[in-house]
Amino acid sequence: MELQFLGTGAGMPSKQRNTSALVVKLMQERGTFWLFDCGEATQHQMLHTSLKPRKLEKIFITHMHGDHIYGLPGLLGSRSFLDGKEPLTIYGPTGIQEWILTTLRLSKTYLQYKVNFVEITEGIIFEDEQFTVEAKLLHHVIPCFGFRVSQKPLPPQLLIEKALQSGVPKGPLLAQLKNGQDVILENGQTVFSHDVTAKAEDGFSLAILGDTRFCQASIDLSQNVDIVIHEATFDAGTEELAKPYGHSTITQAAQVAKESGAKHLIVQHISARFLPSHAEELRKQGLSVFPSITVAEDFAEFELKHNELNRINS
Repeated sequence: MELQFLGTGAGMPSKQRNTSALVVKLMQERGTFWLFDCGEATQHQMLHTSLKPRKLEKIFITHMHGDHIYGLPGLLGSRSFLDGKEPLTIYGPTGIQEWILTTLRLSKTYLQYKVNFVEITEGIIFEDEQFTVEAKLLHHVIPCFGFRVSQKPLPPQLLIEKALQSGVPKGPLLAQLKNGQDVILENGQTVFSHDVTAKAEDGFSLAILGDTRFCQASIDLSQNVDIVIHEATFDAGTEELAKPYGHSTITQAAQVAKESGAKHLIVQHISARFLPSHAEELRKQGLSVFPSITVAEDFAEFELKHNELNRINS
């Protein structure tokens, strides 16, 4: 699983940071990517990456503030122009369907693919054989959701050399063993699946939190996840300034990661008053609370592999 930040700024775009947009790349897992929030000019940001809009499968919107949704109409239209034909599902708060359909209707934008809308409430909002996505209301100035993305346990890995040494011929019996089924060979010998497969590994987990004050819901969604992605609009010591705006400080984001038992924290939604040169100072403030913090910038890309979070571009 890879993450790429297309926009990491708060409120309005700046020369350094575009507005909110995060991509969860699931190319190995399902050949698609998911988008969380879609601030203005998200499709422009995509032009500087290898992302192909036709591979976009799902969009999750945390809330209806403009810096999280104003990029949607353009992206949806371009996906159609670029021969995207697969259905797309948009998950978001009440009103997201009306806003998008009204915008497309008044601008006479025709889409050659179907858009499915899911106006969400708290609970499991998506589940299939690979993933679950859970939503919880956070504490912002309008209804705003956080999401927990959980990959289900991976299938056991077949130890093919061990299976062959046990007398299993190449072919369908190997697939049965990988799927957990014991097999009987022509000579009557039974080969047990657990003897020729490695232990199943846990899947990854992410908490992707929208704009929010420090709150218990953020901690609940983030319990023991691999990565928490949290806003840090304000710096340490400005909690009373952040609270009326429904935002958090860098140390409050770090406190969420600490109390939830998360492994890593990435902060975004950084106020335009902080320049890139301030990022290290913000990180140091957070490190006083939690030991694994990254301050994301636009186009930053990360890979989670064997529980380690690594930057994979410069």
